[in-house]
Amino acid sequence: MEKPHSYGPGSVALREIRRYQKSMESLICNLPFQCPVRKIAHNFKADLRSESSAVMAVQEAVELNLDGLLEDTNLCAILAKCLRVIHEDI
Repeated sequence: MEKPHSYGPGSVALREIRRYQKSMESLICNLPFQCPVRKIAHNFKADLRSESSAVMAVQEAVELNLDGLLEDTNLCAILAKCLRVIHEDI
């Protein structure tokens, strides 16, 4: 009787990373992101209205900024010969 096939450590994580890198969809859920954005806009000006496309543009900009930050953090961890990114690296 053969053992079921299992992938090596880290290979599934690398596959998920590649899948998310190829995808074009938003990684942050829309509604949980929109609520704080609208609340901040309301604190700025009470009767401020915004289109959904404007909130989506803000979300895309935040995701790009966060993506760049995490890429730089990962590069620093690799150069320091660390296996993981920890909160002190950010």
